[in-house]
Amino acid sequence: MLTVADIVAEHAGREGPLLPILHDVQKAFGHVSEDAIRTIANMLNLTRAEVYGVVSFYHDFRKEPESRPVIKLCRAEACKARGVEALVPIAEGQDRVKVETIYCLGLCSVGPAAMIGDTVHARVDAHRFAELISAA
Repeated sequence: MLTVADIVAEHAGREGPLLPILHDVQKAFGHVSEDAIRTIANMLNLTRAEVYGVVSFYHDFRKEPESRPVIKLCRAEACKARGVEALVPIAEGQDRVKVETIYCLGLCSVGPAAMIGDTVHARVDAHRFAELISAA
């Protein structure tokens, strides 16, 4: 079974390992717990406050696990120009998934874009967005 200590050890010797470690912990466990923060701080010779500061600064890191599937919906300028704002009422009207705003998924020419897990979806219209919510 993978542990936080295993993840930190995988990044040993790397320059600036904190963000890659936090991303790997988030991916493995779905959140970065207080115990994980303590372990990371101890193994990297940082204070817990330094690690917590990074976790709380970046919106991608969760301190508690999310029980629902997460759909990240791009609301950057290009996706706005392509109609993403019409999808927001659909997102607000349901409880099955958690919809988070993100700014730029890198698919500006084929937006609106949404991401579920590591999969990015392009040209998301109202019908497709409802399908993604149902399938999540």
